[in-house]
Amino acid sequence: MKTLIIGYGNPYRRDDGVGYHVLKAIATRLGRPPLAPDEDGLDALGEEVDLVCLPQLLPELAEKLAAYDQVIFVDAHTGAYAEDLHCVAVEPQYTPSAFTHHMTPEMLLGVALAFSEIVPSACLLSVRGHDFEFGVELSEETGWLAAQAVERIMEMLAPPAP
Repeated sequence: MKTLIIGYGNPYRRDDGVGYHVLKAIATRLGRPPLAPDEDGLDALGEEVDLVCLPQLLPELAEKLAAYDQVIFVDAHTGAYAEDLHCVAVEPQYTPSAFTHHMTPEMLLGVALAFSEIVPSACLLSVRGHDFEFGVELSEETGWLAAQAVERIMEMLAPPAP
């Protein structure tokens, strides 16, 4: 099953960069070199599991989604969810945003649906952030949650048991 994992957020605002840290750990687990902080991974697409890291979701990604069976979005949340690790299925939905630079996973899938009549199954794994000040390291609490997020994603990548 072809999978695209998209980590998004600002890697220079500590826990907002949890997507980048999760992708680094997954790359290591897959035996691949991790993305450098200035790489987005878009030039290396074509693996069974592709990793993309961006400061924000972009509509340009929409046409690429048709090549995948599954998309996993990884982002930080500030306490909007009761769970520290919030995993939810994402369905295509187009809703205009009041902000010009704000695209949700639902909106990206909605745009993808406009390109092709097929969209991959998708989920959002949102990790509780605790510190959004300037810096590149995760807080201790979010670092621990990021490790759990990596385990959850690795389970999603595992083939189903016979």
